[in-house]
Amino acid sequence: MKELSSSQVSTVIADPSSVDDAILSRFSTRAYMDKPVDKAILADLLQVAARAPSGTNTQPWKVYVVQGAAKDKLVAEVCDAHNAMAANPALAADYAEAYDYYPTQWVSPYIDRRRECGFGLYGVLGIGKGDKEKMHLQQQQNFRFFGAPVGLFFTIDKVMGRGSLVDYGMFIQSVMLAARARGLHTCPQAAWNSFGKIIFQHIGAGDNEMMVCGLSLGYADEAALVNTFKTTRVDAASFTQWIE
Repeated sequence: MKELSSSQVSTVIADPSSVDDAILSRFSTRAYMDKPVDKAILADLLQVAARAPSGTNTQPWKVYVVQGAAKDKLVAEVCDAHNAMAANPALAADYAEAYDYYPTQWVSPYIDRRRECGFGLYGVLGIGKGDKEKMHLQQQQNFRFFGAPVGLFFTIDKVMGRGSLVDYGMFIQSVMLAARARGLHTCPQAAWNSFGKIIFQHIGAGDNEMMVCGLSLGYADEAALVNTFKTTRVDAASFTQWIE
């Protein structure tokens, strides 16, 4: 990991635009090249991301990195479970998420943004509304890490409070930005959360741990149509209030 040439308080960002570029170019990458990522690069970006803030420096994150044959075996089992659920929806009860990632009842503007995102992605891919088979296959790309050579699973100790999930979000964002600085792309994935009990058997997570989410990581396939999809963002003026 690169060391600062001066103290943290006096360090000057030589190229401020590069920080903005890392943030602005981060997107949920859904297709990757068949190109391995060096373990040293992964270790380095995780070490940098470890500087993410957390309440009273609790650092509640734990990361499992899956690659190679271990990843392939996990992918096969989760995809089998996903297919079984499609054939028999009653099986969904066996794969409950450890926490509610999404609301139980959607309201505007959140449901509108969710629909815009979903319809936009399917539109780029030519998946029509109601085409359940193609939707299922596209959803299953989550459980194949979208072809990425590296998968990460993030867990947290169940003893920690909800505030630690705020800390965790800052850590995961740091992981994604550190990846961008190294020419890599990512996709954070809550879709994995339903299959925590399968995943934990493969990665050796303890009973005291809770799945936070998964993440795909690798070199983006620039020729893939799906990677041309870009989500919108509301203008900062719409969510900012100035109190003077």
